[in-house]
Amino acid sequence: MARRGNRIVVPEARQALDQMKYEIANELGMSNYQHEDKGNLTSRQNGYVGGYMVKRMVEYAEKNMSNGNS
Repeated sequence: MARRGNRIVVPEARQALDQMKYEIANELGMSNYQHEDKGNLTSRQNGYVGGYMVKRMVEYAEKNMSNGNS
């Protein structure tokens, strides 16, 4: 079975998602994350970045839903 990997459903969102990833990494004290070999980081470090991205996206969705936007 071939690995599918992380697919972006809306390819036009890739730049915004990458920007969010780098901003979050910077907030978490990983200022060189964009140029870092992710294989040299711990699972915890990479997990924090991904986890905070999901948290932010959920918060964004909740705000939009509470304003009547779907």
